[in-house]
Amino acid sequence: MLDIKKIESDFETVKATLSNRNFDTSILDEIISLNKKRKELTTSSETKKAEVNKLSREIGELKKNKQDADSQMKQVAQFKSLMESEASELEEVQKKQTSILLNIPNLPESSVPVGKDEDHNVEVKRWGNPRVFDFTPVDHADIGERLGMLDFESAAKITGARFVVYKAGIARLERALINFMLDHQASKGFTEMMTPFIAHERSLIGTGNLPKFEDQLFKLNSEQPWYLIPTSEVTLTNLKREQIIEESEFPFLYAAYSPCFRSEAGSHGKDVKGLIRMHQFNKVEMVSICSPSQSEEIHQKMVGSATEILEKLGLPYRQIILCTGDMGFASQKTYDLEVWVPSQNKYREISSISNCGDFQARRANIRFRNKEGKVEFAHTLNGSGLAVGRTVVAILENYQQKDGSVQIPEALVPYMGGLKEIRK
Repeated sequence: MLDIKKIESDFETVKATLSNRNFDTSILDEIISLNKKRKELTTSSETKKAEVNKLSREIGELKKNKQDADSQMKQVAQFKSLMESEASELEEVQKKQTSILLNIPNLPESSVPVGKDEDHNVEVKRWGNPRVFDFTPVDHADIGERLGMLDFESAAKITGARFVVYKAGIARLERALINFMLDHQASKGFTEMMTPFIAHERSLIGTGNLPKFEDQLFKLNSEQPWYLIPTSEVTLTNLKREQIIEESEFPFLYAAYSPCFRSEAGSHGKDVKGLIRMHQFNKVEMVSICSPSQSEEIHQKMVGSATEILEKLGLPYRQIILCTGDMGFASQKTYDLEVWVPSQNKYREISSISNCGDFQARRANIRFRNKEGKVEFAHTLNGSGLAVGRTVVAILENYQQKDGSVQIPEALVPYMGGLKEIRK
């Protein structure tokens, strides 16, 4: 959530910056108007409270001296009635102001390239050379179905479209990747965590998933405001919600496996076939909560950790920095990692790693006491390390053989019990 003081003090810059995010900035005028009204009501209430206190002292003196205090008591009653009315109006103003603020995206960091959409993202680096096949490479879904190890039909019968049943070698590959990724993150200093796969409304507001992206979430039909998590970013970030942390405790580095649940609203017709866009998928997530002075370095550390996984698996990828118009709602700077998918002859996103600055911390009230004793908002970062299903896609396609079998990347062989290839 943006600081209202920042919006007021640097209005034109904030407006221009948000315009670069394709955001309708007309709502900012209403925010300023509401904040002015909030200040007026607050000042008026404080003035009346001071008058009530003054009159109450007068009433006490008058009664002590057995004098008539009816006039003062009537004034107190009038002031209190007005204060109640103003308190009710103030509550409505604050509620409306907060509602608007919760739907305004983060401000891009100054180094982020300006652009309207993904066509304006900037490539930072490229690693590995796409394999040259001596046969026409097959789509991962076809590979999995021919092996008898990806069963979309049974999943549709059990649940519906955009679900899958993994079997045998590919099921083992998915599990091996989860363990491999968690071990790698632990070696980089991330503490392995296991958090709930359900979160309540307050937690999702804290990370920016609510209220703006409610249509992307699966809400449980229960008495509690519970949702299936879209990523363990939600639960890991909220571990420190409503806390004041000593700066000396920073940084917190977390890694967690979880299934992720997304409704994929608005994605009709996109990646209908295969594992690219599922309602349920596995992911190993990285999250950091740190001081502002640490966040840029940690951002690079998280990117480096994710790229090392791809390199250990021998998967060609490219790293891009997202432009202002393509960034996620809560991010101030994002790097995407895109892995090579032979059947599509292009790179596809496998990890998105974002520095959110103090945006989520303001929403979740995560603060720290600096060395001078001043309380500030922390910085939060998150990123995939990696999306497991999409890594399966990349391995099936990049390591496929002409006879329909799939080689196992050398780094994964120990996690596969020594198995070096998947065969029907």
